[in-house]
Amino acid sequence: MKYVALIPKFVVSLLLVAAIINLLVGVFLRYVMIPVTDWLDLDSIPFTWVEEVGEMLLAYLTLIGAAIGVRERAHFTLHVLHLSPRGLLMAERVHFALIAAMGVLVAWFGVRLCILNSTLATPGLEINLAVLYGSAVVGGILLAIYAISMIVAPPAHHSSPH
Repeated sequence: MKYVALIPKFVVSLLLVAAIINLLVGVFLRYVMIPVTDWLDLDSIPFTWVEEVGEMLLAYLTLIGAAIGVRERAHFTLHVLHLSPRGLLMAERVHFALIAAMGVLVAWFGVRLCILNSTLATPGLEINLAVLYGSAVVGGILLAIYAISMIVAPPAHHSSPH
């Protein structure tokens, strides 16, 4: 089970590397290859696909990364209420229940967007737009699972401010 929990982190790592490579390829094609093809009087190399790939990578990276942030408690928190340990536990459970509900909502609307846009494709690579909106489904489901896991079994390393 420990290795299954590493899959989203591994996927985000791959997405980040792919996004960096995609960005570098885009910069190379735009600022190096355009002047070279102009100088040699050749047809320019089309690179509109770089934006499409970058958009999809960023969508998945953001939504999966947000879910990982919930599980790792990496998001910003502000401790302004001084609650008893029991009150703090209850507040955290409500907090994570709201996050889980938001994850379900995001996944629900992601599914609806996938269905609605399943007949459309991106202009450059002609990738089905459901692939892009699938990021909301994946991220929303992962967000809900991680939030529920924080309610059921919070991490052992969690330290209370009290």
